[in-house]
Amino acid sequence: MNIQIFGKSKCFDTKKTERWFKERRIKYQFIDLPRFGMSGREFDSVLQGVGGIDKLIDWDSKDPQVTLMKYMDDKTAKEDKVFDEPKLMKTPVVRNGKQVTVGYCPEVWSQWE
Repeated sequence: MNIQIFGKSKCFDTKKTERWFKERRIKYQFIDLPRFGMSGREFDSVLQGVGGIDKLIDWDSKDPQVTLMKYMDDKTAKEDKVFDEPKLMKTPVVRNGKQVTVGYCPEVWSQWE
């Protein structure tokens, strides 16, 4: 397994995710999303893995940009906005090759083992 965890250092679910993998002695790479973001290929792979931009956006965020995005119809504009500002993503984003989850999903990760 080649696990990548994209998350925010102060996110509770990201910390729970790291703990879940540590307890099972599964090696992973942590990427601080607000600081480093994702490469273009990683972002495209994540979008394809989760099934679209709307599943990647943190709709519960209090960020005014997320509120504006609720009224945007242009999928490409949403993708560009989220790619440029990764803080708008729901975290953690966990990748294992082409398999991707958003949020805390131990029931899915246990099937990756």
